[in-house]
Order: sequence, then C-alpha cells, then structure tokens
Amino acid sequence: MSKIVARDRLIFALDVPSAAEAERLLDRLQGHISFVKVGLELYTAAGPDMVKRVVDRGMRVFLDLKFLDIEETVRRATARVAAMGVDFLTVHANRKALSAAVQGREGSSLKLLAVTVLTNFDSQDLREMGIQRTVQDLVVARLLDVENFPAQRQYGLVPAVARLLGRAAR
Repeated sequence: MSKIVARDRLIFALDVPSAAEAERLLDRLQGHISFVKVGLELYTAAGPDMVKRVVDRGMRVFLDLKFLDIEETVRRATARVAAMGVDFLTVHANRKALSAAVQGREGSSLKLLAVTVLTNFDSQDLREMGIQRTVQDLVVARLLDVENFPAQRQYGLVPAVARLLGRAAR
C-alpha cells in the first residue's frame, strides 16, 4: 500500500480578505501544501484571477462558493469554474441547483460537494425560514434527497451517504 503524504491530504483555507495577503501565505506555504480552499471573501476580492494564480503554482483548488441560484446561472457558473481547473466546488443540496451544476461540469474532472445546511444554522434559523425541522433532521433529509439524485452513482454519493447514516450501501 502506498503512503499518502500529509501535504497531499490537507486543504489549507485561504480565508483572507485580499489577493496580496493570499499571495504572502502561498509564498510561505509553497512546497509544504498542495491544496487550498478559496472562499467567498477572497473570491469576491480577487476573483477568478486568484484561482488562476493558485493553479499556476501547481496547487489544487477547492472553491467554496456554495452556489444556489436559478438553474441556468448555476450551470453557466459551474462551467466557468470547471474551465478554471478547480478540483472541488460547493453547491447547495437543492435538486435544481445540483442538476444544473452536474450539467455545467460535464466533460471536466470538477467534483461537486453538496452543502446540506450551513454550519452556523440552528433550529431557530430554520424556523425563521419556514422549515419546521431540526438541523439534524434537515441534514438527513437532504442527504437522502442527494442519495436519490439521478446522477448519484456516477459521483459516488450513495456510499458516502450510507456511511454517514450508519447503514450499508445499496
């Protein structure tokens, strides 16, 4: 069995407000990490050029933008992300958004990560949005919805969902 080096398993979060600060961190970490997360704040400040800079350094990119919009917008935006050479993109676990993202990533190696519920939400937040479930119940319901997603086997979602729910994969 081959040994996996930590630098290839860790994803460093570039949660900084500017490209200049991100570049300083990348300079210091060059050769020590191979994968970075670019979130909404940095992407808003530096845009696709920041992703290009990371890719040009030979690093992998996890773009954490949590797409949720009308289908055509998600499809086109996902296609743009795929064209940038991004490895992972977050999309809300909404059937229409996920379907559009799957269409947008076609022909690429981009992997989609479905966000079931934002980590800072509690039951009160859900009630304010008209959702009468606990956070745990909503996460499970959305996981099951992803499990029944038409393209789920192609993207390996069923085994992951089954493990998370503590039952055997079908």
